[in-house]
Amino acid sequence: QAAARLPRARWYDSADDLLAVERLDFVDICTPPSSHAGLVTAALRRGLHVLCEKPLVCSPGELTTVTQIAAATDRVLHTVHNWHHAPIVRRTWELVRDGAIGQVLRVVWHTLRTRPAATQDEHAGNWRTDPAIAGGGVLTDHGWHVFYVLRRWIGREPLTVSAALERRRHFQWPLEDTARLQLTFPGATAEVFLTWASDVRRNWVELTGTEGTLCIEDDTLVLTRRDGAPREQRWPCPPAMSDGSQHPDWFGPVAEQFLAEIDGSAPRGENLAEVSLCVALEASARESSHRGEQAIPLPLTRPAVGRGPSL
Repeated sequence: QAAARLPRARWYDSADDLLAVERLDFVDICTPPSSHAGLVTAALRRGLHVLCEKPLVCSPGELTTVTQIAAATDRVLHTVHNWHHAPIVRRTWELVRDGAIGQVLRVVWHTLRTRPAATQDEHAGNWRTDPAIAGGGVLTDHGWHVFYVLRRWIGREPLTVSAALERRRHFQWPLEDTARLQLTFPGATAEVFLTWASDVRRNWVELTGTEGTLCIEDDTLVLTRRDGAPREQRWPCPPAMSDGSQHPDWFGPVAEQFLAEIDGSAPRGENLAEVSLCVALEASARESSHRGEQAIPLPLTRPAVGRGPSL
């Protein structure tokens, strides 16, 4: 089908063959997670900037490797954190930034799904249910998005994480279909529930601050203040967070930020700082679950995130 739609495209047997022949400015990696580190490394060593789907890598060790190579080659390494640009997430951030609810004290986040997102060829099986390919279950698939959004909303780095990873319905899969997490921040907490074992598909989020609350009810944002202002304000923010899994409308700002880091009109580092946090949180959450939900301190330092802009 792809060949029919792109008759002039050149096809290669491997990424190495492609990189050896083509003259490129950057690569966009959209393959399953277990292949990311190798492809990122190959592209960076060819002197290419890299845009990659989340999760960028599957372990802290892989993150150290790719960030060191990005710094040594002075290339941009950028992960697709498109949930920042979901209309309702963006509007929530604007209200938090402008002080609508004061300082954020607590966030509760629920992502409910009945199964993982479908792949193009379901007859060959869904790679998201194979940990050797996907890197993990619902924690890997959805937790990454939640982690970087929470970091921006709360505005502080997390101190600890405790977690329980479970199989509640899909017992045939050798990975978690449900994850429960508790994160502590300086002066704030976050409770996260992610599942592929729900009977419904929806998202629900509540932020409690010193001056009020914000509630995301899939495609509607509700502000309730405690200072005598109108008790409730509502904003429709379609599409719903649970509407599909590809979200092409959220990609434009990601590409703009990637290109801005390449041409030097935006500083580098923030995206990789988010990546570093996501990798540390997932690894620590898995360790916590293995230890019976023990609270695991987060590392105080993050890997180097590269140098200044260069074409």
